[in-house]
Amino acid sequence: MLTVEKIGGTSMLQFQNVLKDIIGYPGSEGFRYGRVFVVSAYAGITNMLLEDKKTKAPGIYQRFIKGEDYESAMDELLNTALEINSNFVSLGLDAKICRNFMVERVEQTKAYLNSMEDIIASGYVGRESIYSAARELLASIGEAHSAFNTVNILRNNSIQAKLVDLTGFRDPKQLSISERIEKSFKNVDTDNAIIVATGYTKGIEGIMREYERGYSEITFSKIATQLHADEAIIHKEFHLSSADPKIVGVEKAIPVGRTNYDVADQLADIGMEAIHPNASKPLEMAGINLRIKNTFEPNHPGTVISNDYIGPQAKIEIIAGSDKVVILEIHDSSMVGETGFDLDIMRKFKNYNISYIMKTTNANSISLVIWEADFEDALVEDLKADYRTVTVQEAAIVCVIGSNIAMPRILARAANALAKNEINIKCVSQSLRQVNMQFVIDRTMYATAIKCLNEDLCWRNHVSMGEYLCR
Repeated sequence: MLTVEKIGGTSMLQFQNVLKDIIGYPGSEGFRYGRVFVVSAYAGITNMLLEDKKTKAPGIYQRFIKGEDYESAMDELLNTALEINSNFVSLGLDAKICRNFMVERVEQTKAYLNSMEDIIASGYVGRESIYSAARELLASIGEAHSAFNTVNILRNNSIQAKLVDLTGFRDPKQLSISERIEKSFKNVDTDNAIIVATGYTKGIEGIMREYERGYSEITFSKIATQLHADEAIIHKEFHLSSADPKIVGVEKAIPVGRTNYDVADQLADIGMEAIHPNASKPLEMAGINLRIKNTFEPNHPGTVISNDYIGPQAKIEIIAGSDKVVILEIHDSSMVGETGFDLDIMRKFKNYNISYIMKTTNANSISLVIWEADFEDALVEDLKADYRTVTVQEAAIVCVIGSNIAMPRILARAANALAKNEINIKCVSQSLRQVNMQFVIDRTMYATAIKCLNEDLCWRNHVSMGEYLCR
């Protein structure tokens, strides 16, 4: 059996758990070769290289494009990387070898960035192309660091291990992402070694440019399909659960167990990714099942996502959503009976490169839910020039999702659960396929809505049935 497995940055930072509970030692129960691990950078490293994913605090890349002192920031990065290394010496990491690797990589990156500064100063090359190359170069360092360390630790624990460095750091060949993966794995023996690949892959299309911070899952997906894996596995620091455990509590966040790629797409659409949507499609088309596992509960089977799974009983699997959305409503009495009235609205959205999460209509109004981060005042002014009334409100969206929720009364139960908690529904949507019911509510009621829907539709069923909701 060949599995391709991705390990996230938070899990990598606690590598003692990864080594003991995921990879194992030769002779221990469950240890086997025939596994390819795609590793992310240690948690926090990519934030230092680029910018903080949540706060947007500047990293080395932001300093570089602003003409600030990025070399001192790179020295700080190196010190942090070496501190991480020191935590793994007890696991078998060779501090000297791994230090030399990281020092060489950082110093060479400084030289590349200095050369890029000179090219920009010459005025012969556009800044944007240089900045894009710098971002790609910097992003690759984190995964190179964690992958090199991993192979070093495994070998020093008598485990046959091979590094597949997809960063192309000193490789001048102009290859696409897929071509580099195919070439790099062409002569790799997956049967008799643990293979460790970098989550970053260098390609002419630019994996950062195309996928931003979701790039490691793209690499993971492409490797799984290239090698025709029997199963793809993502190891996270949490289960794919009935609701966010940070909101409902760990004890009421029920592991899903089984679901399908349609449900995974619904989650991605509201920013609650089980896997990046551009990574899930190749797996889905290749018929490769995806398993989401909790690094810190190694004996739990996790959740399997497959093509054709439909729950044997009609049940809610996941309550999810976001409180980072806005409602944009266009009201115009000339809309009624007018064929294609919303066509021009959609063209305006496309002009501003804005995609909507949810759309509802009546005779005279169209309401669209979009990400707050995508909202632009210019779009509103553009709409106001053509339509009678344009309204914008901050909001939250909560969703009731499942592979088999086409059952009577479930919409009524969900609406009633919200009503009992004094939560007004501003908009509601459900397509004929009936895998996702969406409710737009006041932003301040978001956490309460997640809790009450999980309690009423998931947790109570789980307790009364004496089994996981998904099983």
